[in-house]
Amino acid sequence: MTEVTTPPTTESRKVDHIKINLERDVQFPRLTTGLERYRLLHNAVPEVDFAKIDISLELFGKRLSSPIFISSMTGGTGLANRYNRILAEAAESHNLAIGVGSQRAAVEDETLAASYDIRTAAPNVLLFANLGVVQFNYGYGIDQCLRAVELIGADALILHFNVLQEAVQPEGDTNFAALLDKVAEVCTSLNVPVIAKEVGWGFSEQNCRDLAAAGVAAIDVAGAGGTSWSQVERFRAPTNFHEQVAAAFEDWGIPTTDAILYAAAGAPKLPILASGGLRTGVDVAKCIALGAAMGGFAGPFLKAADDSIEAVDHLIRVLNTQLKVAMLSTGCRTLADLRRAPILKDGGR
Repeated sequence: MTEVTTPPTTESRKVDHIKINLERDVQFPRLTTGLERYRLLHNAVPEVDFAKIDISLELFGKRLSSPIFISSMTGGTGLANRYNRILAEAAESHNLAIGVGSQRAAVEDETLAASYDIRTAAPNVLLFANLGVVQFNYGYGIDQCLRAVELIGADALILHFNVLQEAVQPEGDTNFAALLDKVAEVCTSLNVPVIAKEVGWGFSEQNCRDLAAAGVAAIDVAGAGGTSWSQVERFRAPTNFHEQVAAAFEDWGIPTTDAILYAAAGAPKLPILASGGLRTGVDVAKCIALGAAMGGFAGPFLKAADDSIEAVDHLIRVLNTQLKVAMLSTGCRTLADLRRAPILKDGGR
């Protein structure tokens, strides 16, 4: 990459990311999640009472009202404070799990910690802290992981893997060598579960096998088909050179459905969190039938939070109801039933 004379701060980069996600089309141009290739087998005689459908589940010792979770998005800038506060209140109201965006900004500058403050608005939610795994090759270690968890009173720590995003950022950190041993050290040293998370390009089966061996407690596949972070970086590229590099990867990645199947094969004993391009409760139902435990949404929640707390509340109620209708229409009363539901690919079994 060519030299950048005035590298942006972590905080300014976060502002760019929020504005671009809200104002520009950052979806994959052609590559999809793969969810359109699957459909749940309709059951016209479900023998289920809609009023008794149960979408609750337990994860990391906490009972959740729904498998829908608010995926990691933002923090590290004052602009994020309003969004995180709205999302926190909604998560508390509906008893959903929620993650914050990368906390590197707050670890480096604790004056930015307030932008990640979810606990005061959501004292009871299942809350995920978040750091980039590549930082272990740039001075981070157990202490920074502990600090990220402590700063927000988190119940678990996400370690996110964003190889392609870092590679196309002019200021990106690109030494991803020898990280699995460091992940294993974190997993054995922390007193909270560690979640491995991609950011929109998915994990392969071997990736999931390696991460399970390193000791992670869950895998968020974050597959391709939703927000493309190479597109985000393309829009904030400071030069034509950087824009051209990022543009070549606009349809790169492992579709979300493939990533779920890879995780189920590579880490069959771990909970799979499905994210990356989910848009409806039917998408969540399909992901669970494919092997996921939960379904996460980022972009739709950010756009709703940009509107109002009422818009976020409405979105959650719509998603939960869509999921329940899908369960009724497949003869499933519980999420365990849904995991065994017949799912058809490309019109056939």
